[in-house]
Amino acid sequence: MMKKKIMSASKASLVLLLCQMVSALDVPLDSKLLEELSQPPTITQQSPKDYIVDPRENIVIQCEAKGKPPPSFSWTRNGTHFDIDKDAQVTMKPNSGTLVINIMNGGKAEAYEGVYQCTARNERGAAISNNIVIRPSRSPLWTKEKLEPNQVREGDSLVLHCRPPVGLPPPIIFWMDNAFQRLPQSERVSQGLNGDLYFSNVQPEDTREDYICYARFNHTQTIQQKQPISVKVFSMDSLNDTIAANLSDTDIYGAKPVTERQPVLLTPTGSTSTKVELRGNVLLLECIAAGLPTPVIRWIKEGGELPANRTFFENFKKTLKIVDVSEADSGNYKCIARNTLGSAHHVISVTVKAAPYWITAPRNLVLSPGEDGTLICRANGNPKPDISWLANGVPIAIAPEDPSRKVDGDTIIFSQVQERSSAVYQCNASNEYGYLLANAFVNVLAEPPRILTAANKLYQVIADSPALLDCAYFGSPKPEIEWFKGVKGSILRGNEYVFHDNGTLEIPVAQKDSSGTYTCVARNELGKIQNEVQLEVKDPTMIIKQPEYKVIQRYGQVSFECIIKHDSTLLPTVIWLKDNGELPGDERFLVGKDNLTIMNVTDKDDGTYTCIVNTTLDSVSASAVLTVVARPNPPFDLELTGQLERSVELSWVPGDENNSPITNFVIEYEDGLHEPGVWHHQTEVPGTQTTVQLKLSPYVNYSFRVIAVNEIGRSQPSEPSEQYLTKSANPDENPSNVQGIGSEPDNLVITWESLTGFQSNGPGLQYKVSWRQKDVDDEWTSVIVANVSKYIVSGTPTFVPYEIKVQALNDLGYAPEPSEVIGHSGEDLPMVAPGNVQVHVINSTLAKVHWDTVPLKTVRGHLQGYKVYYWKVQSLSRRSKRHVEKKILTFRGNKTFGMLPGLEPYSSYKLNVRVVNGKGEGPASPDKVFKTPEGVPSSPSFLKITNPTLDSLTLEWGSPTHPNGVLTSYILKFQPINNTHELGPLVEIRIPANESSLILKNLNYSTRYKFYFNAQTSVGSGSQITEEAVTIMDEAGFLRPAVGAGKGYSEILFATSPVMHTVRPTFYKVQPLYPRIRNVTTAAAETYANISWEYEGPDHVNFYVEYGVAGSKEDWKKEIVNGSRSFFVLKGLTPGTAYKVRVGAEGLSGFRSSEDVFETGPAMASRQVDIATQGWFIGLMCAVALLILILLIVCFIRRNKGGKYPVKEKEDAHADPEIQPMKEDDGTFGEYSDAEDHKPLKKGSRTPSDRTVKKEDSDDSLVDYGEGVNGQFNEDGSFIGQYSGKKEKEPAEGNESSEAPSPVNAMNSFV
Repeated sequence: MMKKKIMSASKASLVLLLCQMVSALDVPLDSKLLEELSQPPTITQQSPKDYIVDPRENIVIQCEAKGKPPPSFSWTRNGTHFDIDKDAQVTMKPNSGTLVINIMNGGKAEAYEGVYQCTARNERGAAISNNIVIRPSRSPLWTKEKLEPNQVREGDSLVLHCRPPVGLPPPIIFWMDNAFQRLPQSERVSQGLNGDLYFSNVQPEDTREDYICYARFNHTQTIQQKQPISVKVFSMDSLNDTIAANLSDTDIYGAKPVTERQPVLLTPTGSTSTKVELRGNVLLLECIAAGLPTPVIRWIKEGGELPANRTFFENFKKTLKIVDVSEADSGNYKCIARNTLGSAHHVISVTVKAAPYWITAPRNLVLSPGEDGTLICRANGNPKPDISWLANGVPIAIAPEDPSRKVDGDTIIFSQVQERSSAVYQCNASNEYGYLLANAFVNVLAEPPRILTAANKLYQVIADSPALLDCAYFGSPKPEIEWFKGVKGSILRGNEYVFHDNGTLEIPVAQKDSSGTYTCVARNELGKIQNEVQLEVKDPTMIIKQPEYKVIQRYGQVSFECIIKHDSTLLPTVIWLKDNGELPGDERFLVGKDNLTIMNVTDKDDGTYTCIVNTTLDSVSASAVLTVVARPNPPFDLELTGQLERSVELSWVPGDENNSPITNFVIEYEDGLHEPGVWHHQTEVPGTQTTVQLKLSPYVNYSFRVIAVNEIGRSQPSEPSEQYLTKSANPDENPSNVQGIGSEPDNLVITWESLTGFQSNGPGLQYKVSWRQKDVDDEWTSVIVANVSKYIVSGTPTFVPYEIKVQALNDLGYAPEPSEVIGHSGEDLPMVAPGNVQVHVINSTLAKVHWDTVPLKTVRGHLQGYKVYYWKVQSLSRRSKRHVEKKILTFRGNKTFGMLPGLEPYSSYKLNVRVVNGKGEGPASPDKVFKTPEGVPSSPSFLKITNPTLDSLTLEWGSPTHPNGVLTSYILKFQPINNTHELGPLVEIRIPANESSLILKNLNYSTRYKFYFNAQTSVGSGSQITEEAVTIMDEAGFLRPAVGAGKGYSEILFATSPVMHTVRPTFYKVQPLYPRIRNVTTAAAETYANISWEYEGPDHVNFYVEYGVAGSKEDWKKEIVNGSRSFFVLKGLTPGTAYKVRVGAEGLSGFRSSEDVFETGPAMASRQVDIATQGWFIGLMCAVALLILILLIVCFIRRNKGGKYPVKEKEDAHADPEIQPMKEDDGTFGEYSDAEDHKPLKKGSRTPSDRTVKKEDSDDSLVDYGEGVNGQFNEDGSFIGQYSGKKEKEPAEGNESSEAPSPVNAMNSFV
């Protein structure tokens, strides 16, 4: 019954202990608080338990402690009080318990050996240190001994003993020679853990006299040396030489060589041994064996596995090392030594013991008066340690009584403590392998609350992250903590807050509205205190433009962006990393405000680039990978295998693809026999293939190379492969392009393309040339030639067919039979002229000629066509002969007709026809005469207006340069123009053809008139020229009638002699005439055609040409004309095809010309006389060029004067004072200019000083239309040449002068 009560009391004590542990106070590590609170002593620093000192230096025994009030120190030595005041060699450091024993001034370290213990004491208790054992280190000398030389037979084992002197601490052993070089060790020769040197078997090279064992004492930094040991190894050969004189030959030669032996353990001896090691130490087990061959050591653990990650093998696996051993490592470890003759083993039984180690060390206890608490001291070991308690350094059994204290084994229970209960308790846990000593104080305090966090501390956090607001506090009893937001806010509660035991307020997800002032209140029964802190919630830092994955070619430039957004009150810093390390210190890396640029990228720049943005509150990062690509590296290790006569296998190793996969390999070959240094394409294979079977040709000395290709480009070629010379063989092919064409009427020239050396297939390449006349000879005539590609057969009939063949051969034989080709012997001139030549005149400029074909036998060659020679004899209107210039048209093939274009109207012509073959032209047919009908005349040669008066003007003109018929009359049109851009009525007058002047009277004074003048034949009107003139001002100053003033119009009279005519000039606002395109003409060749037209309408119009096949329903094709020129060349036409064509103007809906039809054909045109080579023509062209240059200079100078070009300046330049412009305010004409570009009305108004307009002579020969001298025509004679020079554009009403616009143009320019 008593036992049950005790057990119940123990259980109650345990429950009370757990409750009291919760209520115990933690004293914050606040320096200011610690300075104010009373605290028992605490040992903070002490010397090690086993303290080995250098006997040559002062001994320093450390003992440092803290407490409030500061503790005092005392020492015991070997269990009794150590009075340091009585020993002059011993001093204690100020404000410390550390002892300093002066050895360097006469003291001896041996005199101070012993066990020392320090006590630190103040009014609240006493703390003690460990027992510190002081021992001076020792490094004694080697004992002198006489060492006998070791004489060993080769193959035997040997142990050289070191036996170092016993030192403190034990020395480190190593073997060296006289030169202080470490002796080499191996599986055969090694040093044991005890320092001995073991030889599993000796060899002759082990013979030496300087095996020296060294002992190094690290504590005193000294090395002791053993006397050298001599080893001499006798081999069987030297042993036989020594005993040869005493033994028979049979015995000598019967002596066995080195005897092999199975393993025997040198250490440890026997079959079993034991080993004890302490927990946490390093376990070292050793097995060294003798034997020949040298045994190999293997370790196992019986009944288990060697511990992973903690097991290591040293000394050539002769030593097993297990670190940080525990009780689980106890067991039997077996080492096995094995060679080819057998094995030996040894079992080591390992027991792991343990010095005491903590399970629960006692912890300082801070209590309030009347509280309960416990001190727990739990330790383990093997064997299990004993637990004993001390109070202030005195065994608790004899310590002063404390009614609040109760000892229960490894626990002290405190209840209803008072301030006098404060003390320092020591727990000692010990067994045979050591002890543990721990100090833990009980400090009973009565303190009002204190808040240790600084007032108004500012906390800054990022939105959506936790906010931790500190309220570090202390008080005894432990205060209660409450939080408020704002000055008058309510207490904080709810799931949105977390309240930690240390007083910290946590806001798990802080938002912008969480910012503000927070108040922490701490209270206990002794008082209350509060503190305010500030919280600011910032916007998070974000990378809004992250770096992106980049692929860049080597030596290129790349840029990574890193654009950020951050809180305006935070200052970000941007750091760039490469592969999580710093950027290379290279000037190629340029770090900008929001980017990283890498110049001249190399392969080393490949990697991951990270942009890190840091602020004082957060950090964000983004990464991107840079892949540097380049052309692949060249393949290498080319190898030829499987060499056959016509094939070989080539293999290679690809080079680095440089981040861009290889798509294919290109194989090239060099023919070192025929074309050394020249590489040819052989084949291509996919990028996944590294071997290829290559087809070869005979008699070639091959070398191969390989080129790798990826998306970036081609690699450099590989190194050439070895050479491979293929065997010779007959040629596989014959020469190509064999032809037979005679160069003379009596020969046949046979030509061919020679084979290359690569195609020869062997040495001695020759050609067998064979021929025979077709359908005449049965036998072939042959010759064999070499090094040529032509053979001439002489004495052949004229232009007969031959069968021809050319066969290759070399030293090994002939190529396959060649195919036959047909050739012809040489041509001769045709023998007869075409007959029955007839001419049909179509119009005034075009005629059609017919003829009969000649017999083919008389052609005596390949018929190429017919040539028509034609020339103008005279003009029928002038009856005067001119320079005869013959023109030639060639019509290819067996044609019987052709068209003659470009004829001059009203003229007499002659022509003849000739047949043409490859040799030349045949005889001409008899001349045929034909005449062309009348046409419209050219413009008058000039128009001159003179003698201006108040009401009259005199007109003079010249007849047309090309009347093209009999002139019937002249047509004169004129109209007034005023200064408001208005035109008067147009008056037309017909003048007899024999007149050359006209006087117009009764005109308005001071009025500008525009005149249009042209000639007529019976066919129609010719091109017109224009001129402007002004009547002089009324000297009496009378005002002229206003426009449309009703009556009072004056009469306009004109006369060629006494003829008079009256005109009433009613003015009206000019309406624009609808523009038109007319006279569309074509000149076609085989594949192109020249299109030209005449245009009337506004200036600056862009034309287009539409065309299509005549009769087809396909859509019209459209070509845009460059600029406002009036001609265009259609290209890409089909020969012998009829086309339709029309011309239109852009921007004018439905404004097109009528359709015209033309036909392409194969005609050619040539000139018998090349005018470009004539001296007079070259001189004329030089004069024209010089004149143009002078005019350009004059225009440039006038233009540089700037401004407009008013009529006044023009009239002043003509020195005519009677013609002056009138100002607008007095009703007279002012400056006459265009409203838009301020230019004169028309170029036609800029007349020479004699007021005449001359037209350049026009030659209607084909020179004006062809390239150079000769034009080309199709088979029906239509013109296909392209303009070689600029032909004058004819304005409205057929004007031939570009300087004379029609009245329609003038009217449109004013509207």
